[in-house]
Amino acid sequence: MEALTRIVFVDDQRQKFFGEGPCRLLKAVEETGSLRSAAASMGMAYTKALKLLKNAEESLGFPLTDRAVGGKDGGGSRVTPEGREWLRKYESYRDACIQANRRLYLEFFPEQR
Repeated sequence: MEALTRIVFVDDQRQKFFGEGPCRLLKAVEETGSLRSAAASMGMAYTKALKLLKNAEESLGFPLTDRAVGGKDGGGSRVTPEGREWLRKYESYRDACIQANRRLYLEFFPEQR
């Protein structure tokens, strides 16, 4: 038995706009330099990845990525400075919540050590 911690951000209408999926997607964009490649590496359709990012950007009020359309120079995507800062804060907050959950779990269920 274990207790899981999942951090999900919701907007004023309680609609989810950020969690582990978008976090992993942005990390993959950082690694690949491409939203299309990042989505493919996760087994996600490009259109779904684009929708996830646009939804998050709308809720946050700033762009998470800069996207360049393909062409002779090729396209690509990169995480914006604001996006990197958001990722840093999200991951730090998530990790702190997981650690706090683990401490509380062992406090309430000491037999699970």
